[in-house]
Amino acid sequence: MANFIFIAGYVVIGLLLQRSRQFPQNTGQILNAYVIYVALPAVVLQKIPSLTFGKELLYPALIPWLLLALTVPVLLGLSKWLNWSRMTTGAMLIVVPLGNTSFVGFPMVEAFFGPEGIPYALLYDQLGSFFILSIYATIIAAIYSHDPGADAKRPSAGAIALRIAKFPPFIALVVALLLRGVAYPEVMSQFIDSLAITLVPVIMVAVGFQLKFKLPQEDRGPLYWALGLKLIATPIIALAVLYGFGLDQLAVQVTIMEAAMPAMISAGALAIMAGLAPTLSAAIVGYGVLLCFVTLPLWYTFIQFLLP
Repeated sequence: MANFIFIAGYVVIGLLLQRSRQFPQNTGQILNAYVIYVALPAVVLQKIPSLTFGKELLYPALIPWLLLALTVPVLLGLSKWLNWSRMTTGAMLIVVPLGNTSFVGFPMVEAFFGPEGIPYALLYDQLGSFFILSIYATIIAAIYSHDPGADAKRPSAGAIALRIAKFPPFIALVVALLLRGVAYPEVMSQFIDSLAITLVPVIMVAVGFQLKFKLPQEDRGPLYWALGLKLIATPIIALAVLYGFGLDQLAVQVTIMEAAMPAMISAGALAIMAGLAPTLSAAIVGYGVLLCFVTLPLWYTFIQFLLP
């Protein structure tokens, strides 16, 4: 419970800093860059080498792809039924399938399950959310972009592969897998630990700094659908799929909780940069982060209730 209170406190600090003139508007982006280039790779190097490989590692790696395959047809059906604009449809296709499985996911998983849950959260994020963002979301952004020349800007397979290969947390993941069973020198281990411990406070301050809440009337309907699908429907699907594998497994519990995370900040930023319903994209991320402080404890309690 104390860790959950800490996370809320970090978000409040970010909100307060957002209103201070002492911090430039790009402070959130700078903090995000620190997380991506320093803190998150340190956590990967710290946690992944200790993983014991088994079939339970498939749960966090495969569930995000299954959720993507199920979510996209639902969103396209809703778009046709509710007559969403092309910009709204593109934004929903990018933001809704992608969960905030790192910036919010890691701190929340650690708060609920302790450090033992982080390796499974890392796998969900790196083999699921990150690849989906890098491949699927960039293609959707190019297709639905308001730019008439968007077709010419669609990323090639080589460009996507290069982007993935250059992403610092992915590089750290490859290195960590290669170093499984190799003990770090004591000084190096302490250095990695000192960087990894900065992940949660920096991430959540950055989240608080970037929260936006203004929303026009026409975006409210899609917002409600996005929040319902992201915070309620997707964890229900994950729970239904994994229930038969045994909820007593930590990997299963973490996977369900990761599926319950709010929309990814990076996905919202990608949609905004592509000109796809910027206000709606920001609102889905912002309101989702706030609501997850209610929905995630409820999901955790429900999972514990279902345990044999």
